Amino acid sequence: MTRSELAAMIDHTLLKPGATDAHVDELCREALEHCFRTVCVNPCRVRRAADLLGGSAVGVCSVAGFPLGASVPGVKAAEAARAVQDGATEVDMVANVGALLSGDTALVGEDIADVVAASQGQVVKVIIEAALLDDEQKALVCGIAVDSGAGFVKTSTGFGPGGATIEDVRLMRTTVGEAVGVKAAGGIRTYEQAIGMIEAGASRIGASSSVAILEGADEK
Repeated sequence: MTRSELAAMIDHTLLKPGATDAHVDELCREALEHCFRTVCVNPCRVRRAADLLGGSAVGVCSVAGFPLGASVPGVKAAEAARAVQDGATEVDMVANVGALLSGDTALVGEDIADVVAASQGQVVKVIIEAALLDDEQKALVCGIAVDSGAGFVKTSTGFGPGGATIEDVRLMRTTVGEAVGVKAAGGIRTYEQAIGMIEAGASRIGASSSVAILEGADEK
């Protein structure tokens, strides 16, 4: 894999609550310099990022129901709709893990379907927060996400009890097949970790250490 091919698989991420305008500006500058796939920012930063990246090949990803996934029905959809209105090209939503663990799979599916509809054809990635689930539950929520129209399933928020693992990525890829994307995110800080996730089946990497990952590629 070339450096440019790897960069095109990375969502360059800044979701810290203390992120400032200057931090977002730097994120976008780095994304343009290195040709990352998207920048991933909180909803209140979408318009700024879209303005800075307008006319470039770098997309803008935002989040809905982040980081807990416990919003009441309709709120995530409203977040997604506003993000798209402000210029987001992708939406990473957090599944309602509590509903899943309670056995309310209908609510989980409706929640995802509502976000997909509100995103108006833009890519929706469903964060399953895999560290909270056993393998059967991981496969179940991935199947629900696919049936509800999501384009990707994603391992983690990066704010939960654990991040991406090779084993989870493999399970998710096996569950969704080749037609749906798998995004590995949470704790990926090195080139070796990123490549390991891709070899396990990830088609997208979410990372705040994106520049360091590419520097590792340069060393190879």
